Amino acid sequence: MSFRAQSVLAALLMLSSFLAPVGEGGWTGAAGALACALIAAVGAMAGLHQWSVAVDRIIGTAALLAGAIAPLLLLKGSGPFGTAAPGIWLFVAGWVLLLWRVLSQYSHLPLRGVGALIAPGLFGVALLYLWQVLVIGFDVPKVLLPSPSQVGQILGTRMDILWPDFRQTFLKAVLAGYAIGCAAGFLVAVMADRIPFLKRGLLPLSGLVSAVPIVGIAPILVMWFGFDWQSKAAVVVVVTFFPMLVNTLAGLAAADDMQRDLMHSYAASYGQTLIKLRLPAALPFVFNALKINSTLALIAAIVAEFFGSPILGLGFRISAEVARLNVDVVWAAIAISALAGSMFYGVIAAVERVCTFWHPSYRT
Repeated sequence: MSFRAQSVLAALLMLSSFLAPVGEGGWTGAAGALACALIAAVGAMAGLHQWSVAVDRIIGTAALLAGAIAPLLLLKGSGPFGTAAPGIWLFVAGWVLLLWRVLSQYSHLPLRGVGALIAPGLFGVALLYLWQVLVIGFDVPKVLLPSPSQVGQILGTRMDILWPDFRQTFLKAVLAGYAIGCAAGFLVAVMADRIPFLKRGLLPLSGLVSAVPIVGIAPILVMWFGFDWQSKAAVVVVVTFFPMLVNTLAGLAAADDMQRDLMHSYAASYGQTLIKLRLPAALPFVFNALKINSTLALIAAIVAEFFGSPILGLGFRISAEVARLNVDVVWAAIAISALAGSMFYGVIAAVERVCTFWHPSYRT
């Protein structure tokens, strides 16, 4: 869809919402909502004019913010909402088209610094906003799906419980198991690269062990290592070991024959070739395994906590609160896990950029 077509359709949907029911008082019953809706509609139509790119981004963003406020003000009323208020959903549909237009403009910013974060950040906030509006507008029961505001309230009022859970799961089980599993996988890969029969024996086992489900090995390791975080760390070690092993072996084989022959012509030993040629060539593969394991480790630790845990841990909190139908607490624990995993991944990606700046994928 072209830029102008998006603007026209977004404005038409927003303006047609004034002709359909939106609640008991209508748009005129909430003057603030009416003003915000008109600003959004005018801002959508402003896309028909050939403004400069910077001006159009400012106008589109302002219209987007005003349009986001309007349904929230209306949904504070007494209703009716849902299918009885089609005007709200016509307006939201126009707002989504306006969002599409604004995101397409921000997507052309240089992928450096703050500019690289604007488009994905705006998209993430928009998803949370739509979640909020749909849950409130259709009066979804909290036991089925709480709104982001309810989850945020739990994060603000129950951190005295959720912080010890996070510390037990992430700061103890995940980090310890991740460090041990990745380090062991890397060292064994270097040994297997040097010893051919070890390499031929370990690679088939890697596929076998990777196919073993977490729910199968977690109860066994809990019985071996106890109910505290050590057993969850052991599960993380098992899950992260073989991805690191396989990726490191592939990375060590990435250096081509011409480069190896050059090192041989300089009378370089195996250790010198390994350190100066093969390990640098393997760094992108190693960091790929580290990023994969950053998410696998958190998932493995949480799942392992379902099979035996003290009264701490994100997995324990999820299973306990689901049984009590406190779904908002469950979503708060899920939000903490997702944020922790994303930040962990981001830190590793930042370190990768510093260590492998020479790789062709980072050339601009």
